[in-house]
Amino acid sequence: MATPSDSKPTYIYKLIPSSAPPPDPLPDRLPVSDLDQTSGFIHLSTSLQVPNTLKFFFKDDPRAYILRIPYDPIEKSIKWEDPKAEACGPRGGEGMFPHLYNEYKLGRDEVESVQTLEKGPDGSWDSALKAAEAWLTY
Repeated sequence: MATPSDSKPTYIYKLIPSSAPPPDPLPDRLPVSDLDQTSGFIHLSTSLQVPNTLKFFFKDDPRAYILRIPYDPIEKSIKWEDPKAEACGPRGGEGMFPHLYNEYKLGRDEVESVQTLEKGPDGSWDSALKAAEAWLTY
């Protein structure tokens, strides 16, 4: 059985803070976050990275929006790097994130579906992640 470090993901994910909800319907191009603009690429996560991305970067948000993006159509524009784009490594390896280098083109043509995750009454993402488990597939 293939493990994530040696297999290609089916989907990768873009997390968006509650302060910047994605328009419905999605436009051809979503607005680019300050972080992505500064970095020169769109930060993405695998399903296995989503829980820690939420816990570290969205700890003060009551909700987050997650865009599910089929991997195959954008694979040629993905580089697997550490969060600061300083090192390349194996696909999906520990600490290696998918970064999208395509002139910030992320919108209705790339995104398959959107989920809204709400923090639980305990202030954690655990119940939301459990509820989204079937949707958050590698």
